[in-house]
Amino acid sequence: MTVGTEPHPSSVTATAVLEVRGLTVEYATGSAPVRACADVSFTLRRGEILGVAGESGSGKSTLITALTRLQRPPAVTTAGQILFHGRDGAPPVDLAALDGRQLRRYRWTALSIVLQSAMDALNPVMRIGAQFADVLRARERGLSKKDAWARAEELLALVGISADRVRDYPHQLSGGMRQRAAIALALACGPELVVMDEPTTAVDVVMQRQILAQVLRLREELGFAVVFVTHDLSLLLELADRIAIMYAGRIVEVGEAADLYRSPRHPYTQGLRDSFPPLHAPLRTLRGIPGTPPDLRRPPAGCPFHPRCAQRIEGCDERLPALLPVRSQPGHEAACLLDESHHEQQKGGNR
Repeated sequence: MTVGTEPHPSSVTATAVLEVRGLTVEYATGSAPVRACADVSFTLRRGEILGVAGESGSGKSTLITALTRLQRPPAVTTAGQILFHGRDGAPPVDLAALDGRQLRRYRWTALSIVLQSAMDALNPVMRIGAQFADVLRARERGLSKKDAWARAEELLALVGISADRVRDYPHQLSGGMRQRAAIALALACGPELVVMDEPTTAVDVVMQRQILAQVLRLREELGFAVVFVTHDLSLLLELADRIAIMYAGRIVEVGEAADLYRSPRHPYTQGLRDSFPPLHAPLRTLRGIPGTPPDLRRPPAGCPFHPRCAQRIEGCDERLPALLPVRSQPGHEAACLLDESHHEQQKGGNR
């Protein structure tokens, strides 16, 4: 396995395309709301791939539906901003504050999504080309039907699908082809940001490799940024420039992919890393993370990971650690009392 790709040339110096500040999402169910995303903040740079990893129930899906404004009741964004910076240099727009009509201006052309199951995302009773044509003609009013179908053929070719499959229905394509068609559809109107929700989960490892290679190639050619969500940290180590680790609705660590692999700062990240075998290393016993994620209806006091953490220290069951910069690793942040940044903060508070 290649651990960590080199950062995209523009990912270090480019301006931000998305700034998420204090995003909080709650589910209004039962007697008290369930906070599925809590105070999530990060910046996505133009042309960068940001991976988001964590166990089921960590808040990944809630995060991306909030980012793309696809959430439905009882999910409600109760706090925070989702600031989108367009290529035109205009002031950033808070996507969280837009109504449905305003939001349509940004969908497909600025922001698009690749859903987890392409068979469910694609309309089963429409030909592939017709689905592309609908999107293209909705965004370009003067585009003829003939030109839209020709553009659909070009988009399919872009992801390695023969142009003559444009008249096929989704069920006539293999799982990998459907997933690649969904990626092509997301790129139809040249978006600046593409959110990918576990796009390789339903395909075999060979097709997974092909899809990831195409995502990297298309990113290089077209320059879009990506938020790539998965439970598979090993996959992100090959694909992403930076990785954010979520647990119990919070980002507990974020940093360059190579840094997260070589020296993770949060015990939860260490557990995720150590749960898959490296290709070139001595044989060793793999150990999972004991216990289960917390019930967000009744989250534990202090750090939400402390009941499962073998490295917990005094205060872990009382204090909720903030996501702070790691002094020894520029660009790296961790939310753990074991980190020296939290020790310095505690010393300052005791003076």
